[in-house]
Amino acid sequence: MAESNGYPTYCDQQSRSRSSSTSTTSIHVTALDGLVNVNSLFTIAVFVGLSLTTPGQRSLENRSACDADISVAKKLLVFEVVSFSFFLFSSLVAQGLKLAINLLNSTDVDEAFRAHINLKALRFGMLGSAIGSVMGCLFLMLSMVNVIEIRLGMLSCGSRSTVNAVASMIVLVTSALLVYISTAVYAFLH
Repeated sequence: MAESNGYPTYCDQQSRSRSSSTSTTSIHVTALDGLVNVNSLFTIAVFVGLSLTTPGQRSLENRSACDADISVAKKLLVFEVVSFSFFLFSSLVAQGLKLAINLLNSTDVDEAFRAHINLKALRFGMLGSAIGSVMGCLFLMLSMVNVIEIRLGMLSCGSRSTVNAVASMIVLVTSALLVYISTAVYAFLH
């Protein structure tokens, strides 16, 4: 049908609606893919941190007073496990949301690229996944402090290399997390 009186036809409105829903859905899937990929990289970092520590390891500071005791290794293990748990939580929530979007897309043959999904549930799921990633990063940072102490010497020892490594890591990771949190909150509210 052609346009009558300068107004678009029903088909034009439907194709515009389909187009906007398709792009919105694909943006959500792309964001979830990115979150899962980043969580995978951080999970690898968790296992690298675990592999670098062994009981009774001497620090590079070469003073026995600077060597980490077994309690630092225990804290490292706890922080690594908690970090891994948060990354796994975040990835599973993101994968669940992607699965729901993809399954809902496949139910209607005529609207193959349009997902009818509750946007509130999608937003809260994405927020939960983002919170899981942030918490995983915080615990990964704490575990990396322990790795640095085991390898370079305790912070209480006052080793310059340990203090520099820990300070730079805390400043950079905290700054990145603040940017990530602020953009996620902005996207959630708008």
